[in-house]
Amino acid sequence: MTISPGNPIRPFWLAGRPATGETELTVTNSHDGRVVGVHAVPTPDQVEEAVAAAHAVRAQAAALPLHVRAEALAHVSRRIAERADEIARVISGENGKPIFWARGEVGRAVATFRFAAEETRRFSGDVQRLDTEPAAQGRLAYVTRVPYGPVLAITPFNFPLNLVAHKVAPAIAVGAPVIVKPAPATPLSALLLGEILAETDLPEGMFSILPVPNDRAGSLVEDPRLPVVSFTGSGPVGYAIIDRVPRKHVTLELGGNAAAVVLADADLDWAAGRVALFSNYQAGQSCIAVQRVIVEDTVADAFTDKLVAAVGGLVTGDPDDEKTQVGPLVSVQAAERVEAWVAEATGAGAKVLAGGTRDGATVAPTVLADVPAGAKVIAEEVFGPVLVIQRVSGVDEAFATVNDSRYGLQAGVFTRSLDTAFRANRELEVGGVIIGDVPSYRADQMPYGGVKESGIGREGLRSAMADLTYEKVMVITGLSL
Repeated sequence: MTISPGNPIRPFWLAGRPATGETELTVTNSHDGRVVGVHAVPTPDQVEEAVAAAHAVRAQAAALPLHVRAEALAHVSRRIAERADEIARVISGENGKPIFWARGEVGRAVATFRFAAEETRRFSGDVQRLDTEPAAQGRLAYVTRVPYGPVLAITPFNFPLNLVAHKVAPAIAVGAPVIVKPAPATPLSALLLGEILAETDLPEGMFSILPVPNDRAGSLVEDPRLPVVSFTGSGPVGYAIIDRVPRKHVTLELGGNAAAVVLADADLDWAAGRVALFSNYQAGQSCIAVQRVIVEDTVADAFTDKLVAAVGGLVTGDPDDEKTQVGPLVSVQAAERVEAWVAEATGAGAKVLAGGTRDGATVAPTVLADVPAGAKVIAEEVFGPVLVIQRVSGVDEAFATVNDSRYGLQAGVFTRSLDTAFRANRELEVGGVIIGDVPSYRADQMPYGGVKESGIGREGLRSAMADLTYEKVMVITGLSL
């Protein structure tokens, strides 16, 4: 195709330098089909060059002074803030995310890199006296964390900037080279981040951003020079990676069918508004979007009325419109799958209380009731704007229903009872329990990840830094302590 002057071919980033290959790919907007950008695709030889560079620089990267790492991360944070509107429009264009949510993602990425800079300056060793026993008199242990080596970061389409940040920032913080393989549908945000990373004083080879198709990712996963694989995406792909490289250090941030529990003592207006919005934000394309709302029977009728009204009040439409809250899914194919899952549920007896329709890539915010337990919209991850209401008799049944899932990422519990809050923390089989709000809440500095089939390892800057490193002990002998 012919590229207009206003739509040039974006380079990829090879060992910190812009590069072009022999082919290009076009990124389009799922709402109206317009061309958002065209990017160069690395050749196999260029991918090899990037991996070789990351491997070659690993010792230098691990030895980088903390202030060099921290200032590079702080620079990225500042520059994302300076280019916030431009970056938000790239995210919205390639992802279909309403500009309102795209701006929120940019703000989170600013914070993610800032948190990483702060944690880097605190990334120091621990000292332990060992003379607690007579045999160790005069001995001292110095415990540090050392990077395993270069990181392969495989990132998803739903947060094309901030989930890249959650892999790149901790890698730089611990002194590990990183190679990013962004999602094929949304590579432009990561490539723009590469422009900013290239402004820093990081050594050549410290980062590469390689927008290769998924069918070429296997060679990167298997390459022994990339000892760490950090993957965010679907469960089948994540577990296939572990099966493929069982001896590598693999971290997985996978999916969920997140539940919000609404108990009789909850503020129903607050709960209904939050559940409505965060079932449908990102068009439901978030692994912690509310998919199941589990409501105590005594308040279920009143809550359902409030919830359906709140869902009906959401603004669906053009993602460029500042008022739009719910935009399209990432593709027509994704919307067709969601539509098919809703049809399966209604065919088995579920009632549609709101939505249930599709227009191109946009699925209307949908509320379902009386859904059979085995339906995909309950048992699987919908990854679309679909919410299922489940009525329960009380706290016991509510918590058992949350746990009746092979996923365990986060759960929200709307209650005013402190005892119930701590009980939820004890009993719910999830990586995070959000009291008084939806499971969709995430602060970028907190530990984030799941149990069961929702993943292995934790994100959040300090947690991710620990995940990318191992403890190393030096024992000093003959000291007068």
